[in-house]
Amino acid sequence: MKLVKPKKFLGQHFLKDLKVAQDIANTVDTFPELPILEVGPGMGVLTQFLVKKERLVKVVEVDYESVAYLREAYPSLEDNIIEDDFLKMNLQRLFGGHPFALTGNYPYNISSQIFFKMLDNKDLIPCCTGMIQKEVAERIAAGPGSKTYGILSVLIQAWYRVEYLFTVSEHVFNPPPKVKSAVIRMTRNEVQDLGCDPKLFKQVVKTTFNQRRKTLRNSIKPILGKDCPLTEDALFNKRPEQLSVQEFIDLTNRVEQALKSPIEATSQKEIPNGEAGLSD
Repeated sequence: MKLVKPKKFLGQHFLKDLKVAQDIANTVDTFPELPILEVGPGMGVLTQFLVKKERLVKVVEVDYESVAYLREAYPSLEDNIIEDDFLKMNLQRLFGGHPFALTGNYPYNISSQIFFKMLDNKDLIPCCTGMIQKEVAERIAAGPGSKTYGILSVLIQAWYRVEYLFTVSEHVFNPPPKVKSAVIRMTRNEVQDLGCDPKLFKQVVKTTFNQRRKTLRNSIKPILGKDCPLTEDALFNKRPEQLSVQEFIDLTNRVEQALKSPIEATSQKEIPNGEAGLSD
């Protein structure tokens, strides 16, 4: 059986440590009733442990050489080896529209895009686990006030509880990446409705963090304009990394009201400083 050579343009770093692969496979055991979708299986080091679980497993791989290897190595998967680009797939069609657990040793170069896809399909994916760059994992798990707290932190924690599970050395990969990796688990929280316009929420979070060193008064200008009276509130002296998820929700509601009725919005109370809000 011909081995697959890792392709740099696909961000491939094949895991070779079986103990780490087993530990990653076990992260989906919190939802034993769900079928599993593995993204980017490569030569199947994680797949071999997933298929031992008593549930349906599907894998999606964009690299045709890896697909050929998997079909020879795992004939039991039969039609459940999907040659496709995960980012372009209609996930509703995978398991008949039923929820599933998402896992994988995710390519570094698309891990953030994978999680944005997860958010777009959050009602289908109650659990997402896997290995990513350590820096990205820390960013996703970070809380307000942290230097690593940012767009991914807020958008994911609005809908998921995040666990940073363990760190993985760069030496257990072929080829070794230049940075360490980490395994995380994201579990859907109880929130069904944010209590604000979700599209505007995403826009507010992205707009303010794209100028994270500026105060909200300045970073929110692309949405509200430079002369909006709402920005005179003391809240807008803060920087985005100081706001909790709930405070971003409250801010989104105030921005929406300001866009509809600038004068009325100025009479609203200042967003509280407390950290009460959605579960991280």
